[in-house]
Amino acid sequence: MRVIVAAGGTGGHIYPALAIIEKIKKEDKNSEVLYVGTTNRMEKDIVPARGIAFVGVSVEGLNRKNIFSNFSVFSKFCKAIKKSKQIIEEFKPDIVIGVGGYITAPVLYAAHKMHIKTMIHEQNSIPGLSNKFLSRFVDIICVSLPGSLRYFPKKKTVYTGNPRSEEILSIKKLSKTKFGFSLSKKLVLVVMGSLGSITMTEKLKKTIGFFENKSYQVLVITGQAYFDGYKDVKIPKNVVLLPFTEELIQIMKDTDLIVSRAGASTISEITGIGLPSILIPSPYVTHNHQYMNAKELEDAGACQILEEKDFEPEVLLKKIDNILSNKEVYFSMKKASESFGVKGSLTKIYQEITKLVGE
Repeated sequence: MRVIVAAGGTGGHIYPALAIIEKIKKEDKNSEVLYVGTTNRMEKDIVPARGIAFVGVSVEGLNRKNIFSNFSVFSKFCKAIKKSKQIIEEFKPDIVIGVGGYITAPVLYAAHKMHIKTMIHEQNSIPGLSNKFLSRFVDIICVSLPGSLRYFPKKKTVYTGNPRSEEILSIKKLSKTKFGFSLSKKLVLVVMGSLGSITMTEKLKKTIGFFENKSYQVLVITGQAYFDGYKDVKIPKNVVLLPFTEELIQIMKDTDLIVSRAGASTISEITGIGLPSILIPSPYVTHNHQYMNAKELEDAGACQILEEKDFEPEVLLKKIDNILSNKEVYFSMKKASESFGVKGSLTKIYQEITKLVGE
């Protein structure tokens, strides 16, 4: 099977795409995969480092604040379609898969015009512009959250879950003792995305001291850029600060409660493990989609939302105390979280791929 995968811009698109690629390679040893991404975003470094063939295409997203600048965006989009057709003609894929980001629009549209089988995967509760546009042309649409189903044509949309949720199951747990924590005490993990957050850093610096004398332990992952900002903060004995860890999933498996942003990949990791969570959606993303992601979990009882504008140390600690001290609340949230972690998500996606290729 020959496959082109297009995705880019953020880890929320790239890592699910890589999970799909690994599944294809595992199931079909003779498969050949080409990754098409942008020329100036994360994927241009991450993907080749994994030994996956990569081609970059220059394309930009729409500028919502200055509509006149979109003339150049449209020009680049047309050129990207032409370049995508050349790539498809040379590689001759059996299927082209889009996993998010504006790079997917020209690549998948070109594939459709060339009568190649196409599939997209939407990670967020509310679809982005590219997937809304592509939904009219592609053959199959896979979604991570059940709330996304209402935005796409019913006949060709499948609720598969996020590819990362199946991948997470195979990752081994890392004991919290590695970070100096006691096995006999509960652990709360606080992480505001892989890069951290400037606004949440200022709020968390004022919160650290409130954890002193609590019965639980706290691991705060600040983000590389914000770690030095805590140097003047007095850190209680039950709190550990890290700038970054590549073992985040492993330590999440020995965590009792997570306080986090609500990006699609983060939610797939949380629900894949079945963690109760307090989600602080980023208010700086398009269509406020992090809030909508979190709302879907909160409505099911899997998390509690604390909006950034309402964040105060006392409010956060009250929520933490309520969840950890109340067994009924805790296990109800845990069960609800597990229900969102679709078992066999990658297998479901792979089945849709082989079905399309077989047709």
